[in-house]
Amino acid sequence: MHMRFKWLGLLLALVSLPSAASLNVFVCQPDWADLVLKHAPQAHIYSATTAMQDPHYVQARPSLIAKMRSADLVVCSGAELEIGWLPELQRQSRNAKVQSGQAGLFWVSDYVALLDEHEHVDRSMGDVHAHGNPHVQFAVADMENVSRALVERLVRIDPKNQALYKGMGVRFRADWQKRLEVWREKAKRLQDIKVVGYHQTHRYLFAWLGVEQVADLEPKPGLPPTLSHLHQLSQLDLSQADAIVYSSHQPVDAANWLAERSHLPVLQLAQSVGGRKNTHTLAELIDDSIEQLLSLRAVP
Repeated sequence: MHMRFKWLGLLLALVSLPSAASLNVFVCQPDWADLVLKHAPQAHIYSATTAMQDPHYVQARPSLIAKMRSADLVVCSGAELEIGWLPELQRQSRNAKVQSGQAGLFWVSDYVALLDEHEHVDRSMGDVHAHGNPHVQFAVADMENVSRALVERLVRIDPKNQALYKGMGVRFRADWQKRLEVWREKAKRLQDIKVVGYHQTHRYLFAWLGVEQVADLEPKPGLPPTLSHLHQLSQLDLSQADAIVYSSHQPVDAANWLAERSHLPVLQLAQSVGGRKNTHTLAELIDDSIEQLLSLRAVP
């Protein structure tokens, strides 16, 4: 009961702080919209993409340029995920605050232990990112580090509201720690699950849970499934695999084709916040993904 009153007092204190409504934040994915909202609840937040879009490929539309032009802070995944479109938005916006090297540009991947870094990449390898896998919305073990870094950046940009940002950061990390305990317990049932994936979207979550992606519907990263590649997959021994996994923004045809021949169940996961019915927040995105994977343990 004492703790409940303590949190209530903190929330009342935060509400009484100066408004942060003048802070304009441009994010590249809805995952970061939720993250920013949890730290700067009164900020104006605009997401360049939805959960049903591929964040690798975005058109530098005039509406996006206008939003970036008025941004105080840009929050994106980094690790070259947005390299095909974000630099053009930066250039055309002429917003000095959000250019490379400025405080107004925040790369989430800078605060994540990146997986799958490559010393050398070339076009023959497909859409491979040299700096590592950029789908860091699933880097559950690093999200507290991201939170601390985001608080520091918000304070630097908007120091008059530093008490708000610091308080909300503490609240976010406390909640995340509790969720990590629950997820770790559930992860015990997911050890050694094997799946055929569609891209390496869930690489960080799979690694953390002990799930292994043994094959990919893509012939190369970023290239759509082809009939010849699917035929090759159908010739593999997939008897040890538990499911074929695809993301809700991806077409299901390739997964269904292979499922008919391998007799594996098809499992849909969200790639971003909002990609499935119960994924309104970053925490719910992880919750739903784990629950979907746990459903495989119930399959006879």
